[in-house]
Amino acid sequence: MNKIRIGPAGWSYKDWEGIVYPQKPGSKFDPLTYLARFFNTIEINSSFYRPPAATSANAWARRVADNPDFRFTAKLHRVFTHERGKATSDDEKTFREGIDPLAEAGKFGALLLQFPWSFKNTDEERAYLMKLISRFKDYPLILEVRHASWNNSAVYEELETLEVGICNIDQPIFKKSIRPSALTTSPLGYVRLHGRNYQNWFRDEAVRDERYNYLYSADELEPWIVRVKEVARQVKETYVITNNHFLGKAVVNALEIKSTLEEQRVPAPLPLFEKYPRLADSATPERAPNDSSEPRLFS
Repeated sequence: MNKIRIGPAGWSYKDWEGIVYPQKPGSKFDPLTYLARFFNTIEINSSFYRPPAATSANAWARRVADNPDFRFTAKLHRVFTHERGKATSDDEKTFREGIDPLAEAGKFGALLLQFPWSFKNTDEERAYLMKLISRFKDYPLILEVRHASWNNSAVYEELETLEVGICNIDQPIFKKSIRPSALTTSPLGYVRLHGRNYQNWFRDEAVRDERYNYLYSADELEPWIVRVKEVARQVKETYVITNNHFLGKAVVNALEIKSTLEEQRVPAPLPLFEKYPRLADSATPERAPNDSSEPRLFS
């Protein structure tokens, strides 16, 4: 298989304290640097809500420098995908200024154009998509669409011509939702696992954490392992992102996927094992530097 990078979406979550990260990590503890010891990619999801500052991007690149194999991916700001027609040239300039330092540092792998389920395959929306792709074509692009109307051979052929990758997603399946796949349309493969929280996926009142509160079982991950291998055989590089972030579940499933693909137990953050004892089947505990908390389950 060609290169596969596996990691979670995001790293700055308050609910990860004491679960992914130590409860009392010490003043020198850096969660991003720490995660880069276990994974060779993380998807930046804060860029969806606000463009990163160039100073932040430069700092992120420095903080993962000890892992030469590490690459970030990032979600395009929502003004381009969820507030269509509102983006200005200043919005584009600001977003680029926050992403380019990662590319210049050799730490940027792909830009994700993530559209909502309401974005459907119509003449108007296709035209918008083509303009957006042209606007950001100097980055390695990945398209994520969630409505089944995009599952169309002509769409995939056009993406292949433009060398825009398609994102293979796992999500709660409702009528007209796009189904799991192992498609490739560029030299980059991309897989995103959102969880299967049917109760809260489309519920307007649900907050973000409720939508992504889901832990995949080993049986649920197994067909995705097969798909990841299939995608990786067709491309130069594959990204596998776990987005079910609530209470560190994305980290657990990312480690389990990594362990299965590597056919061995992999290092994992020590605190995870108390919350998720099943992880012992896939990983070995590793304590964080400067962790001043008392060991509990493993010492």
